Amino acid sequence: MVKRSNSHRGRLIVFEGIDGAGKTTQIELLEQYLRKSGRPVFRTAEPTDSESGKMLREILSGNVSRTSEELAVLFTLDRIFHNVGSENGIAKMLANGVDVICDRYYYSTIAYQGNETDPAWVAQMNLDCPSIAKPDLCIFLDLSAEESMKRIEAGRSKREIFETRERLEQVRRAFFNAFERLPDENIRIVNAARPIAEIADEIAALTDAILSK
Repeated sequence: MVKRSNSHRGRLIVFEGIDGAGKTTQIELLEQYLRKSGRPVFRTAEPTDSESGKMLREILSGNVSRTSEELAVLFTLDRIFHNVGSENGIAKMLANGVDVICDRYYYSTIAYQGNETDPAWVAQMNLDCPSIAKPDLCIFLDLSAEESMKRIEAGRSKREIFETRERLEQVRRAFFNAFERLPDENIRIVNAARPIAEIADEIAALTDAILSK
């Protein structure tokens, strides 16, 4: 069971993984676990519902074309809004003692856009921005591109532009390359090919470790 730390600040927990890795399911289970432990939780995702987020969704759906550099900047702009927003901003939530669980964060931008442009530039733009909070924990649900495609084909009628086996393999490698650029980050690789309950138990243990500090 989670023990409350002496600090009233909330914790920022980010989930990453290639499409089909099971982020939605594990985020829901972690939210339930934290709430049962008496901790307030705010669940969010990127892109956001802001104007920049809507533009990003249009691009990801293939309706609008933009360069990788434009995408990287748009994701970073959306992330800044995500942090500083006056109503449900990450900074406000954390300051109020609310744990924030976020589906995707700057790791995705470094992996996806950094795979097609200068990854050092993409990383610097995010890591050096004072308005973008550093996560307390990043959980990467690791799944092979082959298994990912099976799950996507079984569960969706439409695909985003990155949802091909070749692109998923590239992005998976790009995530690991991105993690090598972030040695000071608390990134944990979780095997997502196992039973759901087993994965959830591991994530709960990883979360307990940061909440008890």
